[in-house]
Amino acid sequence: MQAGDSPLVLGDVEALASARLPPFWAEYVAGGSGAERTLRSNIDAFSGWRPRQRVLTGLASVDTSVTVLGEHVASPVVVAPVAYQGLMHEDGELGMARAAAAAGSVFCLSTFATVSPADIAAAAPDCVTWLQLYVFRDRGVTSDLVTQSLEAGCRAVVLTVDLPVLAPRDRERRLAWTFPDERLPAVRFARGRGVGELGIDIVDPRLDWAYLEQLCDSLPVPVVVKGVLEVEDARSAAEAGAAGVIVSNHGGRQLDGVMPTLEALPAIVEAVGDRVEVLLDGGIRRGVDVAVALALGARAVLAGRMPVWGLAARGEEGARTVLELLCEETRVALHLMGCNSVRGLGPEHLRRATVA
Repeated sequence: MQAGDSPLVLGDVEALASARLPPFWAEYVAGGSGAERTLRSNIDAFSGWRPRQRVLTGLASVDTSVTVLGEHVASPVVVAPVAYQGLMHEDGELGMARAAAAAGSVFCLSTFATVSPADIAAAAPDCVTWLQLYVFRDRGVTSDLVTQSLEAGCRAVVLTVDLPVLAPRDRERRLAWTFPDERLPAVRFARGRGVGELGIDIVDPRLDWAYLEQLCDSLPVPVVVKGVLEVEDARSAAEAGAAGVIVSNHGGRQLDGVMPTLEALPAIVEAVGDRVEVLLDGGIRRGVDVAVALALGARAVLAGRMPVWGLAARGEEGARTVLELLCEETRVALHLMGCNSVRGLGPEHLRRATVA
């Protein structure tokens, strides 16, 4: 902690980070698409559930550890893939990976990171790292990027499927936000291979289920599909060979007005939870949110904005503090709910909120 800094708490981290970031980046992290209805509803959906507080349970300790995609980790909070972290703080993705490792979490590296998977492996060798994959129009370049990531030790591939085209984002348009490709190793690699599209147009909008099946068949690591909201798509992902699905609406940054992820979660768990691992992304702001999502069937949750706000506020230390606080708050929530482990959580630990 720097001299004069107050202790970092979750309720303050966004405001602190926004004050230290240029508006260009603060608005990028905070914003959603369109009227930002889905951005708000992701958070508001957690108010629809009440954790049941139990007393005199005799618990001495609580276990927050989870096994996700075969990895046993201390925290149920995975660091979601967020692009351009090195442009928000000099510690960037390297600091975030070290923070995730220290907090007993998993780090998911964005295709549009400012460092390479090899850089992550060198800087944070103990970090459980996944690769988030955007598929380029040149599939050969994408295949080579995946190979490089696996050689660097990435233990899963998270295929993002909800961004075939970029949704309108008013905050970014007001600031004339541009795609900062000059700092992105994956894009520089693609340019070196002769890929000529500019900006986000480098991403292939034509992905289909056949590509997912081919990807699952060709890789020695689990493939997870990120961006699933409908039961039909979850079933198709399972049939194509995916090891997991992430219930996600891209943090409210794509099709505005779609359902919040917490609302979509129970039906997807019921439909495919016995075949694939189901994770949730979107709206996680406190540890009690984590507990609610886990009680509704998520194997783990992904948090993007909160760790990035921590990174922007105080670098690696800030990111680690956010991740540790989320896990500690989850532990406290479980204790007060009378549950001694993440594995024991279920819908019986929740009540539906009554409508006034």
